[in-house]
Amino acid sequence: MTVDSDAETPAIKLLCDLIRCPSVTPVEAGVLDRVEAFLTQCGFTCTRVVFDGDGSYAVDNLFATVGTRGRHILFGGHTDVVPEGNREHWTHGPFSAEILDGTIWGRGAVDMKSGVAAFCAAAAHHIQSNPEQDGIISLAITNDEEADSINGTKKLMEWAKEQGHRFDFAIVGEPSSAHILGDNIKIGRRGTISGIVHVKGKQGHSAYPYRAKNPVPVLARLATILSETKLDDGSKHFEASNLEVTSIDVENKATNVIPAEGRLNFNIRFNDHWDGDKIRNWIEQRLVEVTTEGVEVSWRQIAAVAQCFISPVSKDINIVRNAVEKISGQNPELATFGGTSDARFIANYCPVVECGLVGKTMHEVDERVEIEQVNKLTRIYFETLKNFF
Repeated sequence: MTVDSDAETPAIKLLCDLIRCPSVTPVEAGVLDRVEAFLTQCGFTCTRVVFDGDGSYAVDNLFATVGTRGRHILFGGHTDVVPEGNREHWTHGPFSAEILDGTIWGRGAVDMKSGVAAFCAAAAHHIQSNPEQDGIISLAITNDEEADSINGTKKLMEWAKEQGHRFDFAIVGEPSSAHILGDNIKIGRRGTISGIVHVKGKQGHSAYPYRAKNPVPVLARLATILSETKLDDGSKHFEASNLEVTSIDVENKATNVIPAEGRLNFNIRFNDHWDGDKIRNWIEQRLVEVTTEGVEVSWRQIAAVAQCFISPVSKDINIVRNAVEKISGQNPELATFGGTSDARFIANYCPVVECGLVGKTMHEVDERVEIEQVNKLTRIYFETLKNFF
């Protein structure tokens, strides 16, 4: 493969093509067309699958595979990006893929069109280098990770299983490094659940509080209980679970009116002490603690629960670690910090790790990535494939 500083590598060319597609979730904007064209000419069989329904928008997904027998490795990723915000704040156009001083600028440069370009290029190079080798390489690429995540990877994995695909191991190309490429790979993620609590009282004049039922003290007590009640002390692989109250709103503009109702929004990140049912029961118990006569307290869950998962250390994980160390010089920590990713859906089908770039500028204005880092990541994936089979 060409040297790291080379902007003409297949990975860099593909990355620039992908950045130029303004694929803000769920708009495909031609981005999967670019991936499909690249993979088809490399020998992959590509299938486009559109999923919709379940209260969300329709999503275009791509599944590509090559090989018919032997061990089966899956690479997962997404081509959708978050909105660019005010374009006037960008030093270079958010979809320009401008290259300056060894750096590519644009939305998705880090999260995670870089990962998609790198594993596509690595897989293509592996096929060219080992045309007779037994083994199956598949790629599951969605355009719905940054928003609802309902009609993307979750359904694509269900579809792949129905088609008879069975995977031995998976790598998701999300930014996993903390400070230096390869200092971390993620072998698990905490779960997450979000909800809205609705407190309904009775509106009235503040001078006659006995004629009203004020929801605000209930909301205040609930916010304190949710924030201060410890969920756990952490586990072997994960930090302590935490709940954050993210907003309280009664939409009351008058100072002498007791409002009729109010809302509280929250998000919980939970470790492997919990699952969806346990965490929902915990929330229900907290609501009971603030129940007041004449005031109705109820809640609803926002979107599906993202379950916590952990991939046990294995030969395949060590193959990735050794590849990272060989290419980047880093002996990666096996980490579980951060939010959620589509790895949570893949974990239901096979062991999975996240291995990718440093995420410093993801979702920021002036998102950018060094060419050298993308080429190194491509080499890490190639080294992994070489040893996986």
